[in-house]
Amino acid sequence: MGNDLFSVQNSPLTAEQAETLNRLIPALTTEQLTWLGGYLAGFNAARQGAGSAAQPMAQPVADASPARAVTVLFGSQTGNAEKLAEMLCQRLSAAGFTPTLQNMGSYKTRQLKREDYLFVIVSTHGEGDPPDNAEAFHEFLHGKKAPKLDSLRFSVLALGDSSYEHFCKTGQDFDTRLEALGGQRFYPRMDCDVDYDDSAEAWIDGILKSLSDELSTPAAVTTGSAVAVPATTSSYSRKNPFPAALLENLKITGRGSSKDVRHVELSLEGSSLSFEPGDSLGIVPSNCPELVAELMEVAGLDPKAVVSDAKKETTTLEEALSHSYEITTITRPFLEKYATFAESRELGRLLQEENRAQLRDFIYGREIIDVVRGYPLRGITAEQFIGLLRKLPPRLYSIASSYQANPDEVHLTVGVVRYQSHGRSRKGVATTFLSERVPEDGTVPVYVDSNKNFRLPEDSATPIIMVGPGTGVAPFRAFLEEREVTEASGRNWLFFGDRHFHTDFLYQREWLDYRKNGLLTRIDVAFSRDEEKKTYVQHRMLENSRELYAWLEEGAYFYVCGDAEYMAPDVHEALLSIVEKESRVSREKAVEYVRDLQQSRRYQRDVY
Repeated sequence: MGNDLFSVQNSPLTAEQAETLNRLIPALTTEQLTWLGGYLAGFNAARQGAGSAAQPMAQPVADASPARAVTVLFGSQTGNAEKLAEMLCQRLSAAGFTPTLQNMGSYKTRQLKREDYLFVIVSTHGEGDPPDNAEAFHEFLHGKKAPKLDSLRFSVLALGDSSYEHFCKTGQDFDTRLEALGGQRFYPRMDCDVDYDDSAEAWIDGILKSLSDELSTPAAVTTGSAVAVPATTSSYSRKNPFPAALLENLKITGRGSSKDVRHVELSLEGSSLSFEPGDSLGIVPSNCPELVAELMEVAGLDPKAVVSDAKKETTTLEEALSHSYEITTITRPFLEKYATFAESRELGRLLQEENRAQLRDFIYGREIIDVVRGYPLRGITAEQFIGLLRKLPPRLYSIASSYQANPDEVHLTVGVVRYQSHGRSRKGVATTFLSERVPEDGTVPVYVDSNKNFRLPEDSATPIIMVGPGTGVAPFRAFLEEREVTEASGRNWLFFGDRHFHTDFLYQREWLDYRKNGLLTRIDVAFSRDEEKKTYVQHRMLENSRELYAWLEEGAYFYVCGDAEYMAPDVHEALLSIVEKESRVSREKAVEYVRDLQQSRRYQRDVY
């Protein structure tokens, strides 16, 4: 009875009773099926609530309705794509479908040609690259071994950041390639910017409606979600941030440093928010008041003009620009709308496909105020102006503390961004908000952003290697606090680097104390400006290649946090060189070894 709705396996039903039920199923209406599902669910709940040791009543078998089985495949760097994939699975289950949730990093590629409905949710990392856990699948799909997919129906939800040149490129790659292999686009691809909630929800709604319209067979009876969802312990979230009181804002770079790095402590008391080492804190900043005022003046707009903010609530232009809209970063969508409104031929030429390099050069170092000054708008209203802008996105910071060690607090390591370009002083929106504009008795709107892809080993005896130059050391402070408070026995090795030993050795006293008490097994440092020849963390790795490889062979986890553009690729290259040298294998075998580390979650990166 493999294709029957009910099975006698693990069930008190006799074979005759199951056969009778299965014979009746085709004649039942959708309403009757729904009632039957509810009855069985209630009956099982009652039995289990009474402490019955008997097996549950008959459940629908997984292959009861093969036409309604779908696969949700995600590739995620920071966890957003994974969360949306879980949300889609929950919605599919509630609608009576049978979703299978798969991480691209562990997905068996031989399964691809057997898929009927495939829904891909993937982010774009850096300048058009796939997330770490999607690299192998992306490579397979674009290689010679990719199968023909003539029977596949698919759709793609692409996550990205329009401030990058290759916006949503990974999702676009998957969408184009699946079609080239013969797949049929079941629902149009949706490209999402950093404020993805509404777009993602619209895509999920569209998927569910299209599936329901296409598959007219009644839904399989379901008595529970196919995806386990952690219980929410706090009402505060990205859409409803918690006002965290500022406890400390301490500069931790020394006098004479070219950097301004702050150790920021915020109170979570009363929020019920919790986090794990590796998670990030979302900061909902406000824009610089001086820049807001200058922008309104240059655009010739009345600060008190009434507009709708990003939440579609009525407010003044000044308030909307201060708290709801991005007014610094230039994105391609902004320039496209601006060029049309300003009727600028020069901007129009820059936006032509063949002029991508010139556009990149134009955007570099400039902000929206430069565009408004250089290409004046005539006759634009306040409402039209904010229509050119995207919502002000939250900024994520790696949490630098352990919840178990500091349950009512969260700590951050913030490098304040200030620089000069094109004759103007510039400053980071969130970093200067935290360091300059939050008063001592003020609050910061925050939420916890969980990152399942950056986690300590489940076995606390497992050794770990941490590479975190500059503010990239933040999560490793949390790792070590956690391992100290939980009395983890695993060895810990930290690589830290910055410019100068005397001014930029962040958390120096803490590392030395950890080294003295044995928690930190090893610490290797690199200060690039203290010697004539610049030395970075990857050089320290190569100097200790034999021991580093021995740790990996003993099962160590390898972590990297920090700059994605230069540091992370250099560290990755050093790791490949170490494996190639110490294991005496070919480059191809070294690549395979490192990829295996990634797929087994023993090589994890939090880079930005």
